[in-house]
Amino acid sequence: MARGKADWVSIGWDSWFLGVEAAQVMWLRGCVIALGGKRGEREAKRMLEEKVVANATFGWALASGDAGSTPAAVSRKALSHYGGKVRANSRRLKRT
Repeated sequence: MARGKADWVSIGWDSWFLGVEAAQVMWLRGCVIALGGKRGEREAKRMLEEKVVANATFGWALASGDAGSTPAAVSRKALSHYGGKVRANSRRLKRT
C-alpha cells in the first residue's frame, strides 16, 4: 500500500511541474503570436495542429489499451506523452 501512495505523490508532483512548464510554453507562444507577422501565424497554426495530433494520438492509445490498464499507468503515459511535447516546445521557443 505504501508503494501506491508513493506512486500517486510522484504523479502529483510530475503533474504540477508539467503544469508549470505548460504555462511557460503558453507565455512564450503568446508572445510570439502577439508579435504577429508570418512567424506569429506559423506559431498559431503549429499550436493548433500539434494539439489535434497529440490528443488524437493519446486518444488512440487509450482506446487501444496502449496507455495501460491501471489509473497510475494511464497517468504516467499521459504525463510522458504530453510532457515530451511540452518540453520540445519549450526548448524550441527558448532558442529564438
